[in-house]
Amino acid sequence: MTRRRIAHLDMDAFFASVELLRYPQLAGLPVVIGGRQRPGDADWRQAFADVALAEIPPAAFPCLKDYAGRGVITTATYPARAFGVGSAMGLMKAARLCPQAILLPVDFDEVRRCSRRFKQVIREFAPVMEDRGIDEAYIDFTDAPDGQLEGGHVLARRIQQAIFAATGLTCSIGVAPNKLIAKMASEFDKPNGITILHEDDVPTRIWPLPCRKINGIGPKADAKLQAHGIRTIGELAARERGWLVEHFGKTTGAWMHEVAHGRDERPVITHSEPVSMSRETTFERDLHAARDKTELGNIFTWLCEQLATDLQRKGYAGRTIGIKLRYQDFRIATRDQTMGRHTADPAVIRRAAGQCLKRVPLEQPLRLLGVRVGSLIKAVDAAAQDKEPAAPGASAAHVMRDGETASGLLF
Repeated sequence: MTRRRIAHLDMDAFFASVELLRYPQLAGLPVVIGGRQRPGDADWRQAFADVALAEIPPAAFPCLKDYAGRGVITTATYPARAFGVGSAMGLMKAARLCPQAILLPVDFDEVRRCSRRFKQVIREFAPVMEDRGIDEAYIDFTDAPDGQLEGGHVLARRIQQAIFAATGLTCSIGVAPNKLIAKMASEFDKPNGITILHEDDVPTRIWPLPCRKINGIGPKADAKLQAHGIRTIGELAARERGWLVEHFGKTTGAWMHEVAHGRDERPVITHSEPVSMSRETTFERDLHAARDKTELGNIFTWLCEQLATDLQRKGYAGRTIGIKLRYQDFRIATRDQTMGRHTADPAVIRRAAGQCLKRVPLEQPLRLLGVRVGSLIKAVDAAAQDKEPAAPGASAAHVMRDGETASGLLF
């Protein structure tokens, strides 16, 4: 009988590993990747302009101890993680834990190139693949050639070796009866590991794990579970379905009961249309709409241009333009408006997003600024659909004409 075998592939410290391809002399050292290009980054590279990248001495690289700002870590090498440094941690906090760590900015272009390449390799072995972002994927081994051999270990090893041959990067793979267990399994033997789990492994391998290891149980749900004395997945599985429904609601309680027993029927989805795209950035220092108007204006324009490039490259256009602000006190404000026509034009996005800014308070300094385009459809479909008359009641402010100035925009 053919058994369902689903793999979760997770690249090891992906952003950092991409940089180590460029700077192999940093292998084995604590390295942190985070933030954007900084003024000092160009200085040290210029000092070694005539030296091959692989020959720049490690002592020449910028260190965390010299960092000042509010950026966050994208990822860190495993030697850095040994000091307690991890993804989403503030760089200043990381500097206190591991001041000697080398700090490099994210190179998104190179990361995307490597991401496309490793996913191309996966599809050569098992075409039923669900893209889960820049550094991970689900793969259906069930009917793939040799996908059943040794529970999926044979195919997992082939994919792992092929990705390394094509990119020089390592990955960890978990193979299990479903997505839920496969994702947890891919974390068991990092880096460069393969973990094979079956239904009867759930009590011994899954139940001892903390509830937070279940994808979907966040800090609030976990705190509530712990308040009831439930700390592990096994303790969650021991609770009756009715009790979970009573305390967590019909939908969430029933879901918790299923996942605690390792049950998950979600299919591997090979294609899904995005409903929105966005770009945002966290500032190195708080910026104020009045005092830093020029700088904010430049960043705002850059975000709109980058978002438009993303839309055009992927062949989408959208009608709903929105903004996101995070204030100094961490409060978040969002606003959006729906236009009469779809667009992927940076100038139109900039003007519409600027109109949204008029509807949010800007007295407080800002930590983050983001722009979003939603209600996406394929650009080719938008061209045909927008030949129809605009919907009744469409505001003139929502449909700006080419050449119209953005007078009155705040920055």
